[in-house]
Amino acid sequence: MAAINVRTSLCALLLILAAQLSFAAAGGQYKTVAGMSVYVGVLPAEMLLGHPKGHHEREMHGGVPDGARRHHVVVALFETASGRRIANAKVKVGVSSIGMATSWAQTEPMLINGMTTYGAYVTLPGPGPYKIRVEIKRPDADKAAEVELDYPFSRD
Repeated sequence: MAAINVRTSLCALLLILAAQLSFAAAGGQYKTVAGMSVYVGVLPAEMLLGHPKGHHEREMHGGVPDGARRHHVVVALFETASGRRIANAKVKVGVSSIGMATSWAQTEPMLINGMTTYGAYVTLPGPGPYKIRVEIKRPDADKAAEVELDYPFSRD
């Protein structure tokens, strides 16, 4: 029975992340830079607390942080020309309210459906709007590439 609950929870999270990435593409949370397609999804971190203690998704990135306005940012990277997933990049995400300094977080690679994505927890300090910055450093690149996206509000 526990295995079914874990599988059901995992499937639900994968569907949520897939929906977030679909929303990202439709809602302007997609950009291209330096031959890469960058998709960004943002979901409330509390969604991950539904997993049982010890579940790897509840514990990823050191566990869901305490406090209000916590969100999980997920970044999916693809080579624009070939459509191949990029799995060997170093990715940082930064969030800021309009006119405020950017708060940066180093992402960690995560496997979703056997594919590498990058994720980190961030705090969105107010109702928004926000700027989300994604800095991508590939091993074969001389310098990091960066994209900036508008994110309208905190979903809490």
